[in-house]
Amino acid sequence: MPGTEEEATDLQAFARQLRRVNGEINRLVHGFALARGLHPTDVQALAVILDSEEPLTPGRLGARLGLTSGAVTACLDRLERSGQVRRSRASDDRRVVHVHYVADAKQAAREHFRPLARVTERVRERFDEAELAVVARFLRELGEELGGLPAPRR
Repeated sequence: MPGTEEEATDLQAFARQLRRVNGEINRLVHGFALARGLHPTDVQALAVILDSEEPLTPGRLGARLGLTSGAVTACLDRLERSGQVRRSRASDDRRVVHVHYVADAKQAAREHFRPLARVTERVRERFDEAELAVVARFLRELGEELGGLPAPRR
């Protein structure tokens, strides 16, 4: 029966809700890409760059997105031309290139995605700390499992 607690734990219901959330976020991502003359893959690359806990190389970016080295170069060229990222050489090994999100571009992204942040905060307020801890754990573990799947080569 729709809307029952039982449905909430059904795999098909989870898949349906994940697709819906993914679709809505993709709609916002496509709007961001369109407004900046970027490809949606470029925005995926920006998210990987933003979330990277260590200096990101083009090779690691390509592995994460499942892109060939040529496709990564084209993506980074577009992002650099549009002022989203800059590339720099590592000081200890000049052969190594790191990719950095440009501060002004990061701020523009924050502005664009502010409605998403507001909606997220409104929804978070409907849950207590224990519920949020479970949701966060679920999302973290789902992300880790999905991150372990091989990326298809493009």
